[in-house]
Amino acid sequence: MSFEACADIVRKGDPDRFLATMAAPPAARRVLFPLYAFNIEVSRAPWVTEEPMIAEMRLQWWRDALDEIATGGPVRSHEVTVELAAVLDRAAVQALDRSIAARRWDIYKEAFENAAHFDEYIEATAGELMWQATRLLGAGDQAEDDVRKLGQGAGLVRFLQAVPELEARGRIPLVDGRSQAIGDMARAADRAMPAWHTLRRQVPRQARAGLLEGWQAPVLLRQIAADPGRVAEGRVALSPFRKRLRLMRWA
Repeated sequence: MSFEACADIVRKGDPDRFLATMAAPPAARRVLFPLYAFNIEVSRAPWVTEEPMIAEMRLQWWRDALDEIATGGPVRSHEVTVELAAVLDRAAVQALDRSIAARRWDIYKEAFENAAHFDEYIEATAGELMWQATRLLGAGDQAEDDVRKLGQGAGLVRFLQAVPELEARGRIPLVDGRSQAIGDMARAADRAMPAWHTLRRQVPRQARAGLLEGWQAPVLLRQIAADPGRVAEGRVALSPFRKRLRLMRWA
């Protein structure tokens, strides 16, 4: 039942990625649900306690689990780790460990050091996750740069959607929170992302399921660029109809 448990974790914790995964072929879901469930568990770890030491220990638990997967020995019992061990290779283990390390920012209340630190956080979490999902499904190295850019764009959207909650929790999420800066950031991410038809040429059919979680990113980045105030007001979203229609077109 571990696979079903992973799917349920994603369904409850990340509805958009759940929709994207359900639009993918069943074989791809065997890879995507464990990866996305892992991402949810790791992203939650810093937020379940106000004690930094306990949060650090929770993240370390997942880093130790990845070490066990990498060595090929017994893996600690958990509904997500069992399924992860079946799909990860050594490169993916190293990449996901990097994403855990980046999540240490979530534990503390200090701002990002600068724009480069912010970009590194988005790339190590969202960009890395999309690339590993797509690579494990069969994408070649020639597609890596463009896949990561799509992942970063999608990750930036998710982060900006979370800004009101982060601020309510006492965090300083943006290096520059002025409307002009937010709009410029959205425009830059939109320009950097490859077009869907370009990605379709680069990524084999069986691996495109790893890209689907970015299906809203281009539209939402343009939405933010046109009206940066949506971020502070929590209005970065598509209507349910438009969301599903766009996913159908990508899938």
